[in-house]
Amino acid sequence: MISLEELLRHAATFHQAGRYIEAEELYLGILRVEPKHPDANHNLGLLAMQQGQAERGLAYLQTAWEADPSVGQYWLTLTECLLALGQFEDALSIVKEAIKRGMKTPQTQHLRLLAKRGQDRTPPPGAVVDEVLKLFRAGSNAELEQRVRPLLEQYPGWVLGWSSLGAALHLQNKDAEHALRRAAQLAPHDAEAQNNLGVFLKHNEGVEYLQAAIRLRPKFAEAHFNLGSALAKLRRFDKALESLQRAVQLRPAYAEAHQNIGAVLEGLHRLEEAIASYRRALEIKPDFAEAHSNLGNALKDLGQLDDAVASYRRALKIKQDHAVARSNLLFLYGYHALLDPAEYLAQARNWELSCVPAQDRLAARHRFFQHPQLTGRRLKVGYVSGDFRQHAVSYFIEQLFTYHDKARIELFAYSNNAERDAITERLQALVEHWVPVADISDVAVMERIEADGIDVLIDLSGHTSHNRLGVFARRAAPVQAHYLGFMASTGLTEMDYWIGDKTLTPAETDSHFSERVWRLPRVWVSYQGKADAPLPNWQPSRDGALWLGSFNNLGKLTPATLALWAKVLHVLPEGRLLLKTKALADAGNRRRILEVFSEHGISPERIELQDINATPDWTAHMAYYDRLDIALDPVGGVGGGTTTCDALWMGVPVITLEGDRMASRMTASMLDAIGQPEWIACSEAEYIDKVVALARDVEQRQILRSGQRMRMASSPLCDAKGLAACLENAYLEMFTRSCSGRSK
Repeated sequence: MISLEELLRHAATFHQAGRYIEAEELYLGILRVEPKHPDANHNLGLLAMQQGQAERGLAYLQTAWEADPSVGQYWLTLTECLLALGQFEDALSIVKEAIKRGMKTPQTQHLRLLAKRGQDRTPPPGAVVDEVLKLFRAGSNAELEQRVRPLLEQYPGWVLGWSSLGAALHLQNKDAEHALRRAAQLAPHDAEAQNNLGVFLKHNEGVEYLQAAIRLRPKFAEAHFNLGSALAKLRRFDKALESLQRAVQLRPAYAEAHQNIGAVLEGLHRLEEAIASYRRALEIKPDFAEAHSNLGNALKDLGQLDDAVASYRRALKIKQDHAVARSNLLFLYGYHALLDPAEYLAQARNWELSCVPAQDRLAARHRFFQHPQLTGRRLKVGYVSGDFRQHAVSYFIEQLFTYHDKARIELFAYSNNAERDAITERLQALVEHWVPVADISDVAVMERIEADGIDVLIDLSGHTSHNRLGVFARRAAPVQAHYLGFMASTGLTEMDYWIGDKTLTPAETDSHFSERVWRLPRVWVSYQGKADAPLPNWQPSRDGALWLGSFNNLGKLTPATLALWAKVLHVLPEGRLLLKTKALADAGNRRRILEVFSEHGISPERIELQDINATPDWTAHMAYYDRLDIALDPVGGVGGGTTTCDALWMGVPVITLEGDRMASRMTASMLDAIGQPEWIACSEAEYIDKVVALARDVEQRQILRSGQRMRMASSPLCDAKGLAACLENAYLEMFTRSCSGRSK
């Protein structure tokens, strides 16, 4: 016959595994034999608390304590239960008894303090609690705040009061941390309180509270969902996936969890699985606008552009003012050149009409700034971005922040992304004012920027992720300009300028922009020649193969690009094509690329596809350029940016086709800047001819490899200090014009 001790061990195993029903049955079985069994009573009480049923657990815990008051865990759990129930006087009595028995520990002192704070306090009358709950359910946050604050002075141990106050403050974009921390401290065994605080807090501290909530209640689906979402923001995708999958195990019809699983799978480059998860979310919740928009992103990354457009449009049909979905659609149109410039601009102008209330747009038109003249003070310049982290934009911006003249520029950075990395730390150290604005309303950000007295506000995002175009649409500064981060017009009435150069944005492209194009008298970016990059070590292939290639994002490889490259390969039978980019980790993408080339008559044996796993680090990635004889710039949509610079720095010649819009002219601007205009083609036929000419001239390519880095380093493209000064002059002139009423 099995002993009570063995039954207890089995019950504890079920308990730890979150199998509460089996554990409870075994604990109750023990009590039928021995009603005052201390461990069984204690564990039943703990189990009840973990399920949010502290009142049911109290009797079990009292029985355990009375059976053996010498066991520290018994009095500890009993005290926490009494605190959770607001029975502060009883809790204090238990703590005092424990101290009398020699159990004086930091934890004892903490519980004693909590009990004393709440002693002689009871929750407000039931009618008052009902009134507060009614306000909470109605979303009357300002009224709820006004009602609860005075009550908490009278009832400082009221957990529900602190929790509801924290929620109301958070929903009003006010500081909710103190209220949520008080709730969590007062109810250390309340999984809801720990979860609420964990959702509010950022980074690892929030993760810790969410993990605590799950320890208290292992079957708490919302806490698993929140933990997975928090881990995803920290880019801990494998762990995030585990938590989110646990959430849907506990609640199979949890649409939001399925949607976030899709986002995590995208982060892991598992696009087909991501699409399946988004579709599952939409089966559960067909009007889930965010899931439609994210499905569009995944379809876009798989090259299914028509389906992506349809998904974005479904999101907008459900929620017309869905700013993210509308920006995603504009990004797709601009990135893949699906619309002619006039059609794109018409769509871009609709963004503010749909996403910014009419009264805010009207107020922006009449906003007046009374900024002092520049005599005796510096120009205040603010940069707004969601990409102050490992990102191509930050690579270029770090140089500007380094070289901006602090004697004439007071530098502000408004960061719209809670994600941080080593580059974030470096950027923050370079500016005088670092202002996090993620999770703050557009109106609140606008008010902060206006309070900072910014003279010139620079948008670095356009219609990319984590943008704050709603701030610019409401007119946060007297001068507002877009620079660097986007390939087309923002479409905003209140965006004064779009900063380019004579090659990137020649006069014939002016009609593509709602902004006034400001042409710098030099190339619009600078590339910091990477001194720690490996030296070029290229040699012609011994087997006579000619390696053409591109390391650009897969999204840039438009159908027109692949068709042109197939023509190049037909003309050069010795040619092989090497593509390397992170999206090729997805089997669907690899299959699609090979199928496209097969349709153009190019054998898969002539194509090599590599993802980021081909190179373990940045140095190896740069050395991988030695495999290329000639780099091919994408055509038809967005051309190379950082990737073009990296190839040139490694001595690789880059052939580009100068297109009819800014997006397809970036590489041309860079080649002009380094003195290689002969690599710029004006037609597809000329593009092919230039590739063939370089392919045949091995000696010339050998000479180029050895000297290109030095020539590039001394060119305007690598003059970050000169670019910073040029931009400062532009900002100063823009501000001077605004003061005289000539901004546009």
